[in-house]
Amino acid sequence: MAIINNPKESTCRCFAVINHEQVLRTDGSALDFHDLTVLKDWCVSRNYVFDFFEEKQWNVCALGLSSKEGLPSAYTFDTIRHGFSIDSPEETLCLSRAKAIVAWRSMTHYCSACGGVLKDHLGQTARYCIECGQMFFPRIEPCIITIVSRKDGKILLAKHVNRSREMYACIAGFIEAGETAEQAVAREVMEETGYKVKNIRYYGSQSWPFPSQFMLGFTCEYDGGDMHLQEDELADAKWFERGECPITPPPGSIAYRLINNV
Repeated sequence: MAIINNPKESTCRCFAVINHEQVLRTDGSALDFHDLTVLKDWCVSRNYVFDFFEEKQWNVCALGLSSKEGLPSAYTFDTIRHGFSIDSPEETLCLSRAKAIVAWRSMTHYCSACGGVLKDHLGQTARYCIECGQMFFPRIEPCIITIVSRKDGKILLAKHVNRSREMYACIAGFIEAGETAEQAVAREVMEETGYKVKNIRYYGSQSWPFPSQFMLGFTCEYDGGDMHLQEDELADAKWFERGECPITPPPGSIAYRLINNV
C-alpha cells in the first residue's frame, strides 16, 4: 500500500505521535485532518523535524513529531498505552499502525546493503534504495508472552529489572531465529526462572508498537524445576492467587488479559 507524503485532504483517522505518546485535543477527543495541518504548521514555525503521511487502505493519516516543547494550547499529550485501554479495536489498530509506521520511518533512511539513500516506494508501504534497488518494509519483531500456572491454581508473575514501578507481569521475550513460538515460550521461562513448562497453548495476539513488537500470547503449566532467576532480566518472581496479585499491567494489553483470565 502506497504512502502519500503530503495529502491535501483526508477522511482517515488522524494521529500525531511522539515516542510513546499521542496528541489529543484538550477535551480528550481525537484529531482530524485540520488538527494535523495546525500541528504541522506549528512544527514548521519552530523548525521542528516532522514526518507527515497517509495510508488510505489502512484509514490512517499520521504526523510524527520530534519535540513536545511549546505544544499549542488547544492540544495535550496522552500515552498511547492509555489509548489502547479505552479505544475500540478498530481505533486501536489504526493507532498502532500510525505509531509503528512513524517509528519505522524515523529509523529507516539508508540502505543496509550499500549505504544509499532510501526513498518511499510509490506502490507499497516500503522504502527502496536509489543506488541498488533494495527494498525495505516495516519491521515486525515477533515476541511471546505467557502466563504459567500450577495445579493449585496459582500463576507465576515476575518483576522486571527495567521497570521503575513495583509491577509484576508475565514472562515474555523475543522469538529467536529458527524457533517456533512454543519453543520460545519454553526457553524464555527456563532462562528467566529455571522452570520447565508443559501444555503450551496459544491464547491470542496483540500489536505492541514500542517500537515494533508483535506479541503472541500463550498459557502453559509448571512442569518441574526450582526457581533460579536470570538476574539481568528479573528482579523477582513469585506465585500468586489470581485474586491476590500485586500491581499488574492495566487494561489494554494482552498481559492484562492473561493475568486476569479475560
